[in-house]
Amino acid sequence: MYALVDGNNFYVSCERVFRPSLNGRPVVVLSNNDGCAIARSNEAKALGIKMGAPWFQIRHFEESDGLVALSANFALYGDMSDRMMSLAAGLGHRQEVYSIDESFIDLTGIRGDMTERSRKIR
Repeated sequence: MYALVDGNNFYVSCERVFRPSLNGRPVVVLSNNDGCAIARSNEAKALGIKMGAPWFQIRHFEESDGLVALSANFALYGDMSDRMMSLAAGLGHRQEVYSIDESFIDLTGIRGDMTERSRKIR
């Protein structure tokens, strides 16, 4: 059995750790040179903002809906990924990191309630 660990709206979630005032607000993280949305909070998704939406097409949401747009901080996201993966590795015997915010954990032979174990790691 394998567990899939996936960070929700990862870049936005990383930003919110250090800026809790962003919680509950629509937030997008923009690509290099602030060209397009590469991460969206649930609130931004609810506004209909699509992944990869060009900034010039969605910037009107700043005024109408309080959208917060942030320039990407890849050093921060890499550091937070390392922290998340270190915690997730404690779920099982082996870990295969798939991307900056996803990994697979081998649960073979692990005893006990896997749901409860996963909640504790979360």
